Amino acid sequence: MKLCPSCRQELPEISRYCSQCGQRLHAEPVELPPPPPRINPKPGQLNLEVIYGMVAMLALAILFPPWETPPSKPPEFLGMHFILSPPTADAIMSRLLLTIELVTIAIAGLYGAFLFRNRS
Repeated sequence: MKLCPSCRQELPEISRYCSQCGQRLHAEPVELPPPPPRINPKPGQLNLEVIYGMVAMLALAILFPPWETPPSKPPEFLGMHFILSPPTADAIMSRLLLTIELVTIAIAGLYGAFLFRNRS
């Protein structure tokens, strides 16, 4: 019977590795090099100019919403008009198009702010 040099477990003579701790038998212990020191990068600040641009675009999207024909008429996009002056008297604001527009502007603005962040 052999003894494991690491955990002192008794093992049969034919064993090459310890079944308890996995240490290789009949081998000199191998020292692993120390891990390289961790470099903690400084977090970059989001680019404020892009954030301000995103807020301005969101405000413009709310002031100039997409208009469409009322449900009683065939669907038709009437364009982007000021919120207080619809293209026709019975036009309605397209909530779906406005939601898509606002979400797209917000995602693009946050992605742009992250992409062009200050890395100092």
